[in-house]
Amino acid sequence: MKINKNQLVMQSVQGRVHHPVMSGSGYRVGFDGWGRIPMATGGITYNYAIGDSCMNIMGDHIEPGVSMKNADERENAAMMAFACIGNQAKVISGEAAGSIGYVTGKHGGIDHVMVYYPRAVLDKMNIDDKILIRAYGQGMKIIGHEDIQMMNIDPDLFEQLPIQEQGGILEVPVVTSIPACLMGSGLGSSTMMNGDYDIMTQDKEANAKYGINELKFGDFVLIEDHDNHNGPHYLKGAVSIGVIVHSDSYTSGHGPGVTIIMSSKTSNIKGIKDASANIANYLVK
Repeated sequence: MKINKNQLVMQSVQGRVHHPVMSGSGYRVGFDGWGRIPMATGGITYNYAIGDSCMNIMGDHIEPGVSMKNADERENAAMMAFACIGNQAKVISGEAAGSIGYVTGKHGGIDHVMVYYPRAVLDKMNIDDKILIRAYGQGMKIIGHEDIQMMNIDPDLFEQLPIQEQGGILEVPVVTSIPACLMGSGLGSSTMMNGDYDIMTQDKEANAKYGINELKFGDFVLIEDHDNHNGPHYLKGAVSIGVIVHSDSYTSGHGPGVTIIMSSKTSNIKGIKDASANIANYLVK
């Protein structure tokens, strides 16, 4: 399996560690009718990283590791669109300057890019520290499978994935498959190159049936009957693959966020169940 790696552009995008934000009193009304003031998006999350559970956390839309943003809206839009999971992210200011991390996801709405660093590096970082990302991956194509829309993944990371081709079908390792009916917030977006959309977790039986309770930050998942060429929508037989980028939520229509990396309008992508299918196990460090 070959990709058009020699055609891809690597370009700098940059942001700062973004302080958590809160509106009004901070209350968020959950699907159960209860109001809570939970920790949520932004800042530096010290005790959750890729490979950790994204469920049963006393928080809402928690972003593992470091959350980045730009004050300039247009610059932030470019960072959101061009940064890809697996891209190298270098701290360029503050006590942790010179430390190397990796992009782990993009969160629409709050418009954050999330980055993994080891705990020892996180302990040296501060709000407003600058981070330079080598954005690389948008425009990727799989030779012979140009109908598959690729996005949001570093080509070096993609080449580490144990994808097999059998009879024209790409077999991709995933921890679970999610039916179209469970996809919620983010539907209607015009593109998935700049964020994510959520798995709804308000049905306990569905959470158990589809393995949602066991999801971890960084897990690869398959979404059934959803085409993501130009924003997510239902299409019978379509298949999309994505990465879990933020935690569960109390809010109706929300849950763990999925940043899409590949999508087909037909069933030429097949998910192969693999409990170890997590970016933490494939990153080139």
